[in-house]
Amino acid sequence: MSSRHTQLGFDFIDAVLAASESSSPMATRPTTLVAAPALAPAASPSFTQSVTATVSQLFTQLFSPVLTPAFVPVPPRPVADGTRPARGRTAVRARTAVLFSRLEDLGLRGVDALVLMRTRTVMVSLIGRTLRIHEGYAEAPESVLRAIIAFATARNKTERATTREAILAFDVERGPSLRRQEPGRPGDVAMIAQLLEAHRNLSEKWFDSALSVIPLRLSGRMATRLGHYDPGSRHTPPEIVMSRTHITRHGWREAMHTLLHEMVHQWQHETGQPVDHGTAFRQKARDVGITPAARRDVTPLEKKRTATG
Repeated sequence: MSSRHTQLGFDFIDAVLAASESSSPMATRPTTLVAAPALAPAASPSFTQSVTATVSQLFTQLFSPVLTPAFVPVPPRPVADGTRPARGRTAVRARTAVLFSRLEDLGLRGVDALVLMRTRTVMVSLIGRTLRIHEGYAEAPESVLRAIIAFATARNKTERATTREAILAFDVERGPSLRRQEPGRPGDVAMIAQLLEAHRNLSEKWFDSALSVIPLRLSGRMATRLGHYDPGSRHTPPEIVMSRTHITRHGWREAMHTLLHEMVHQWQHETGQPVDHGTAFRQKARDVGITPAARRDVTPLEKKRTATG
């Protein structure tokens, strides 16, 4: 409520103030109200009544539209509950401090900072001496927090892998998908149909047709990546995204190499393994005949034609 608006009533006569109060149940009479001097009796009562009515009507028309918003009650902000924690900076800082203190009491060492994050795929990560944890773990039980500590203090990937099951067993709300939809281009429908058919054939050849049929999407936003496997969430299904530029620039053979790379990630996910480029990925990549690495050099079709010509 603005104090500037309430001061407009300082010189109101009683009739106008009463009208203002009756129109709004939240209105209160200002304690510093200065009443207007009483009018001296006039010779003609009808003239006095006419002037008073005119002045009252004028004040009501001029000031009621301004005062009304000041007396409208402001609805209270929703109270945060356990499923939807408060998102304000102060609340997040408090929850971060409490969680950091709990982790240190349970034996966390070698970490200088804790960051609560809100993502769909990464639950826990350690970058340098900063531990990043999904905000859903702020109220996790002690057993889960001990698994997070074991992850943060592990000396190698093998030790971290042993903590994965305990950490992911605690279900957190990841929120709806943030995928951005791109407008389609001419030829996308036919190309996606060919990719789906290739996915089915490769699954039959290298994975005993065990891989699920999932959506395949073309993207024009990939500047450096050739493809991407998204494991999805409770709100979105898994999908494979292929770079449209990669297919048109490097050709179908290279695109099949990329598709098979992403299908190995799909195999990891569907068999309960970490989706990464670790030992299991490298071994499976060799089995299916693709480069066992996260990156590979790809030659554009134009250079290939020049070299062979």
